[in-house]
Amino acid sequence: MINITDMTYVRIGTSNIESAASFATDTLGLQYVRREQDRIYVRGDNRDHSICYVDTDPSYSVLGMELEDPNALDSAFLELDASGISVKRGNPEECADRRVSDFIAFCDPTGNNIELNVRPYKATRRYFPSRDAGITEFSHVGLRTTNAKADEEFWTSLFNVKVNDWIGPAGLLSFDKVHHRFALFPAARPGIQHINFQVESIDDIMRSYYFLSDKQVHIVFGPGRHATSGAMFLYFEGPDGMVYEYSNGVKIIEDPNYRPRQFPFTPEAFCVWGAVPDIPEFRD
Repeated sequence: MINITDMTYVRIGTSNIESAASFATDTLGLQYVRREQDRIYVRGDNRDHSICYVDTDPSYSVLGMELEDPNALDSAFLELDASGISVKRGNPEECADRRVSDFIAFCDPTGNNIELNVRPYKATRRYFPSRDAGITEFSHVGLRTTNAKADEEFWTSLFNVKVNDWIGPAGLLSFDKVHHRFALFPAARPGIQHINFQVESIDDIMRSYYFLSDKQVHIVFGPGRHATSGAMFLYFEGPDGMVYEYSNGVKIIEDPNYRPRQFPFTPEAFCVWGAVPDIPEFRD
């Protein structure tokens, strides 16, 4: 069993790296960290970075997650390899680029790029953005899946990942007490579907709703509240069509006997307040 301990980063391609970084800092509310050649790093908490924008095809995306120690990484390499999964070890230059001590890379059955790492760098100074959106942490992502059943089996059989709820075939998965750390949304292609940041309160969500509306940012869903996690949310679209989410109040599951629930794949299951998503993966 491969034990994931935390989310680490996402790497996403962009057709205009300056525009993507400007949106991240001025609109989304992340802090600029640094630029290195064709990459710009930004953060929303005490991680070295939450997002690395790469000047490449916007279809490129990577999800990085942390393991406990180097021994766990070595074991994960062997377990994935024994399962017939093509796995690659990061070289020193790649590790330095990701600000981790070591990592391995592979793809899930859909073809999503996944990196497991150990000893990711932490920031040496507190998170201090140019726009106060109330962000407290990088929390989860939506992953596209071309076969939800196969991807769910992959994650729950090889990793310490469990399903906490379903919306139709879309599994909401976690490796800790947070209701979901990634969600599998049926789609025709792989890739990161949305990137979530937790904010301090519903007030932050509503302040951002008016701020984004005033800047004519495309609001694609919300404000609303999820039936599954109980979180209040706001989804909006950034450069290259990437969807970002603010949320607050996500369910923390303490009950060891909690059983996942099945919800219909309907707008009401995504939002109990009545908001209707303008997101392809959220529509039947």
